[in-house]
Amino acid sequence: MSRAADDLPAQELDTSCTKEKISSHSPDNIQRPLPSQAPSIATSTIESTQHDKNAHPDYVKRDFYFLVIPKYLRYDPDGPTKFDIFTNILFGVASTCIVANLYYCQPILIKLSQSFDVSYDEVSRIPTLIQAGYASGLLLLSPLGDLVRRRPLILLLTFICCALTIGLPITSNVVAFEVLSFFIGAASVVPQILMPLAADLAPPHRRASALSVVFSGLLLGILIARVVSGIIANFASWRIVYWVALGLQSCILLLLYLKLPDYPAKNKGMTYWGILFSMAKFAVTEPLLIQANLINLASMACFTNFWVTLTFLLGGPLYNYSTLVIGLFGLVGMAGVAGAPIIGRIVDRVVPWFAAVISIIASLGFYGIQLGAGGVNIAAVVIVTIGIDLFRQTQQVSLTTNVFGLDAKARSRMNAVMIISIFLGQIMGTSVGTSVFNAHGWRAAAALSVGWHGFCLLMILVRGPHCQRYTWFGYEGGYSVKKIATHQESQGDKEKQVQVTQAEEATGSGESGEGINDRDEAEKS
Repeated sequence: MSRAADDLPAQELDTSCTKEKISSHSPDNIQRPLPSQAPSIATSTIESTQHDKNAHPDYVKRDFYFLVIPKYLRYDPDGPTKFDIFTNILFGVASTCIVANLYYCQPILIKLSQSFDVSYDEVSRIPTLIQAGYASGLLLLSPLGDLVRRRPLILLLTFICCALTIGLPITSNVVAFEVLSFFIGAASVVPQILMPLAADLAPPHRRASALSVVFSGLLLGILIARVVSGIIANFASWRIVYWVALGLQSCILLLLYLKLPDYPAKNKGMTYWGILFSMAKFAVTEPLLIQANLINLASMACFTNFWVTLTFLLGGPLYNYSTLVIGLFGLVGMAGVAGAPIIGRIVDRVVPWFAAVISIIASLGFYGIQLGAGGVNIAAVVIVTIGIDLFRQTQQVSLTTNVFGLDAKARSRMNAVMIISIFLGQIMGTSVGTSVFNAHGWRAAAALSVGWHGFCLLMILVRGPHCQRYTWFGYEGGYSVKKIATHQESQGDKEKQVQVTQAEEATGSGESGEGINDRDEAEKS
């Protein structure tokens, strides 16, 4: 302030300062930014959110450092990707097309032996090597789903399946065919990585429904691969089978690139060997997982026993069906696959233990029908085929849903352990079932399945539905049938809701610069 102002009396000085303040705050002297320069809360919020998102360690823009991930599929911690019905169906279709690699060769073994000019013993090693490769992939590759991001892992394995399949129809050497078959089997574990991913992406109240669709695709691939392969090879060259398989897998690879959401790794601090060690540890220390494994082992042995011996039963003196009719008979099992959505919704609403008990008892009844009338009337065989497919799927979805609730960060490893038990059950059902059928006939083979399923019922009943995680035997926590969300699931729902709300606030609650100016003027006036 000037020297003249220092000479004024205190009262005049105060009046002068007051006038300056009023003058400086008058509407005419306020320097308002131009509309084009007015700051926008919405814009700044979105820019800040985008900056934070780009800086987030789980926000990845490229797979393999060069393959761009579409923006709508990138993992966004503020707005998780929605797991819609189309993505769920894609998971199921991908499972169908990829698991079919394991079964294309079975109906065409005779044609393969003629084409390669080798004995039946030589060519019979092909399905064995495919299954051996698949077992290796289950043990060594599928646990990677708990260690790395699953989108690039799934894309890589699908690409390997496509690339190796090219060699099958063009080779003329049986050894090359066998080597390629082994590695294709190892890479065909994609469905076992998709299943835990579906459980992670789906809301807890829809987890069983999502799993049922993927598992239905898996069963459909097992059933339809033999039928498609047999029909094509019956009217054209066996090489066309693998050209068709290549085309289907290529389409799946493209669809997965365009639709498969990215999801961050769940155990960043662990090593590969640590993952394998923990998987072995889970196999002997988790009561619920061990219970599910024992049930899967015996149940899958029954399922495989039925389908393997069914060929002998339908082609034998009792029915005398042709090979083509026997192959088409596998389509009857697709009726059970069609019940997947209903199964998933039911399991979502009840405690999985009760769904597993019902499915085991129902399957036991259908195997009883096979024991009594399987070799008497073809209608009994049709009924049993539909029933065991439907309730085998119900049982598998129930057990998987239950086990996946133990630890969200270990779902791939636990799923790998369960699938290994299923694989061992297939081996047991094929070898033991065939021996019993050849030695004692169809009724003895059916009785074997009834006995194995009685074991399944015993295993499910020794441990109740609401036992604590490390309770081995007994019943505790009541007998409530309706599912009540666990604390972990409820917390997950709350976190997802908070993320969605924050995203909506960041994009929807901002105001334009002109709106802010109008509000300021109204307040001042």
